[in-house]
Amino acid sequence: MNRPEMTSTAPRIRCEGDDCRKKAVQETEPAAPRLRLCRECLYLFVARLRQLPALHAELEEVLGGRATGEGQERTSGGPVPSGLPFNAAAADVRADITATLSSWSGLVVAERGAPTPQRTVTALAALLVRHAAWLAAHPAVADATREVARLVRAAHRVAHSEPPRRMSLGPCVMPGCPGRLVTELRGRDVESGPGIRCDADGAHTWPGRLWTELRRAMRRAGDGPAQERWLTASDVARLWSTPTGTVYRLASEQRWRRRSTAGRTYYAESDVHECFARRRAAGSDAGI
Repeated sequence: MNRPEMTSTAPRIRCEGDDCRKKAVQETEPAAPRLRLCRECLYLFVARLRQLPALHAELEEVLGGRATGEGQERTSGGPVPSGLPFNAAAADVRADITATLSSWSGLVVAERGAPTPQRTVTALAALLVRHAAWLAAHPAVADATREVARLVRAAHRVAHSEPPRRMSLGPCVMPGCPGRLVTELRGRDVESGPGIRCDADGAHTWPGRLWTELRRAMRRAGDGPAQERWLTASDVARLWSTPTGTVYRLASEQRWRRRSTAGRTYYAESDVHECFARRRAAGSDAGI
């Protein structure tokens, strides 16, 4: 006598992943055994967690980005003591990444007894990747996948889709010229550095590294009293076409004056200018 085929009566729940939950119910994949995510959503969850440290680092490079609305022109200065506009969106997403990863890591530490990681995005994301299968079976995994997916989308939007920002620097320094000097900042592009040009005469152009010298010329022409300006590491990297890591190294070695505002470090523009002027005179630019 043939035995009847045994079938499992264990219920298969629908995947609760952020991607599957966006589809029509009949199109969602069943979750993997004992998990609340299908294999594809678990893979995406882990892949996004692994992307966040790199995206967090990229957002640091655009912190000197647009602070005004798209298409608006901003003059230098303002409440932030920086020579370039401050990208509040990049700062917000960076803070959100750290806070969100800290929150989910806290759940893993509390419920699994895992060692508390350092509060860095790299360490927090690594912890969550190691415990991704456990999270995939947790009742809160739908929220976890939704929040991580949202962070990745927001980080990509700010880091990779930012249009050029036009910034007015002051009156043209060429005698008799009625124009104003402007520069355009293009996200993370520090390879060429932002050029400075006159909006009235296309022949009046300067490389970004001459920013401080032009400001001195503006002051001599009566554009305002001598006043120290403060630049972020990202500002310096853009203006002098220098990797951010080199900026931090020079700031330490050359003892640039610094100040902190709202958790950010700013360097005295005159110290930065003198440092790069000495390096240029010594012919060491190629070694930066």
